[in-house]
Amino acid sequence: MLTARPTSVGSCAAATIAASPQDDHIDRAAFFERCFPTAGRVRTQELLHVVPSDGGRHMLQTGLMSEPYPAVEPYESGMLQVTDGHTLYWEAVGDPAGTPAVFLHGGPGGGCRPGPRRNFDPRAYRAVLFDQRGCGRSRPLACAPGADLSTNTTSQLLEDIERLREHLGIDRWVVVGGSWGVTLGLVYAQRHPQRVIAMVLAAVTSGTRRETDWITRDMGRLFPREWERFASTVPSAERDGDLSAAYARILAHPDPDVCFRAAHDWCVWEDTHMSLMPGWAPRLQCEDPDFQLIFARLVTHYWSNGCFLAEDEILQNVHRLAGIPAVLIHGRYDVSGPLDTAWHLHRSWPDSRLVVLDDAGHGGGSFTSEIVRALDSFRALR
Repeated sequence: MLTARPTSVGSCAAATIAASPQDDHIDRAAFFERCFPTAGRVRTQELLHVVPSDGGRHMLQTGLMSEPYPAVEPYESGMLQVTDGHTLYWEAVGDPAGTPAVFLHGGPGGGCRPGPRRNFDPRAYRAVLFDQRGCGRSRPLACAPGADLSTNTTSQLLEDIERLREHLGIDRWVVVGGSWGVTLGLVYAQRHPQRVIAMVLAAVTSGTRRETDWITRDMGRLFPREWERFASTVPSAERDGDLSAAYARILAHPDPDVCFRAAHDWCVWEDTHMSLMPGWAPRLQCEDPDFQLIFARLVTHYWSNGCFLAEDEILQNVHRLAGIPAVLIHGRYDVSGPLDTAWHLHRSWPDSRLVVLDDAGHGGGSFTSEIVRALDSFRALR
């Protein structure tokens, strides 16, 4: 049961989307167009296949590709004074009269780069991007000597998002997040559902200790040699405990050389577990030392504090997301964030669609094209 469609692009990996057609005898072309409005822009590729799945649902497998939009510069930017002596860098791209959207970067501490600007149709979106506390162009930086991280918590980041929204005169917006930005976006939507039009969430996380323990300890079963090196940075007496907390203490050492070495070791481990995809290229260990220290300090600060959330807070409060449409995008080869987190969230959230990428890990592959396609489907909402 295959439907061919003409295309101007080459072959791309299949994505898997959980959807809910009424029965097995659906009009596949109509179902395709309803799930993926192309608005005359998305170039489609080759195969559409609907097969029965558990629970009376269906798995829609497609080969689709959406090109990122051309590079664009911000039409405005600024520094916003928030609380506790922090100042946030923010920028806006696209159409000032377009559908508002906010992009929440990963990490914590990854900072906002130019690439995500291209995910938004500049004719349709007013996209706001910003650097969260302690990283990027925001100040003060987490790598500064004596940096106080006690004023960098999830609740304070949520307050910053609201302060930025109010500063820009935005009533509601599409919330877009990647990795840690997914956790932050979900908690934001649960606490401020009236401010969220829709959500596009890539590399799904929920900030649980189960997830972070998996990364810092359990994945040693997959990468035993690399894990031993990672753990060897920590004093032997602490290796059976919370490794993120142990690293956080080392990263606050008064000797900068000790801090930079530990930050590099943390980033090497992060690069190790990001993906099982052949050809995956490490990135974090190639960044400059200041970036590595910012990233490692903020990640370990959040993880050692349970991301400042109650355990399973997001899943327990998923009912607060009712009525918010969302696309969840996850890589099949994402070993650092197994698919079950995205799956359980999707199964508990009827307004969500789950896209599983067979060519991606914790990023890479067709992630960008799927994010663009999801955003295109929400661009007319207000």
